[in-house]
Amino acid sequence: MSILLTGGSGFVGSYFLNNSTLDLKSISLKSNRVENIDFKNITKIIHLAALVHQMKGAPDEEYFKINKDLTFDLAVKAKSSGVKQFVFFSTVKVYGECTKKNQVITENSNCNPQDAYGKSKFEAENMLLKLQSEDFQVSIVRIPLVYGPNVKGNLINLINLVEKSFFLPFGNIKNNRNLVFVGNILLFVEQILLQNKAGIFLVCDQSSISTTELVRLIALKLNRKRFLIPIPSLFQRLLLFIYPKLGIRLFGDLRLDNSQTRKELAINSLFTINDGISKMLKK
Repeated sequence: MSILLTGGSGFVGSYFLNNSTLDLKSISLKSNRVENIDFKNITKIIHLAALVHQMKGAPDEEYFKINKDLTFDLAVKAKSSGVKQFVFFSTVKVYGECTKKNQVITENSNCNPQDAYGKSKFEAENMLLKLQSEDFQVSIVRIPLVYGPNVKGNLINLINLVEKSFFLPFGNIKNNRNLVFVGNILLFVEQILLQNKAGIFLVCDQSSISTTELVRLIALKLNRKRFLIPIPSLFQRLLLFIYPKLGIRLFGDLRLDNSQTRKELAINSLFTINDGISKMLKK
């Protein structure tokens, strides 16, 4: 099978192109209009191209234009051209920003996206599912924060901070968050394609980790001795109140259980967090 990959210049897309054993053909949607794409000999699509969170912000309409409208146009053209499977990369933000105490998100949890990014992805999911037919399978892949070689964004900032600072204000944070190593994403997606599976798939590492544990693991893998300063619970609550988005990332829970996805795809062996962090920091 010949597979078209969008978003190949991004973090996840470039990893796929460099590590997948499947026949991937990359195309840029920035330089190619959907109506001009030639789907000849293309049987499946992995659609990674998206507008993700922008540090400086982006207008809400841009998220919907790229994540929903462009996705829908691509899927319609693909279906009419005889493509058999459309793998769409979504986000766990369709469920909301965090989990409450003792709450665990599964594939079947109710969705309640809070921002334009999550809402645009959720609306795209619903539009794609309406296009699904016997000859056009839709596979939706929901992922949390991704890490791995050449990671960008907040994680690279954290890594740089651990490299440079002896004292770090990340002690005593007892949250639980599921992340996903980019290599695990590839394992799941290859099975979705090889097994011709349609539906909603929750893709994450099998174990969760706290912010404190993550910082300690990064320091260990960098061979840096660091002192983590405990953050008083009062300050944590204050930061959550004043800067809720930052507070949720640092102190909030995001617990995921994808046992249904692993069972359906018969995936029993994954990279551990220890494996993934080692590969991310290997130079």
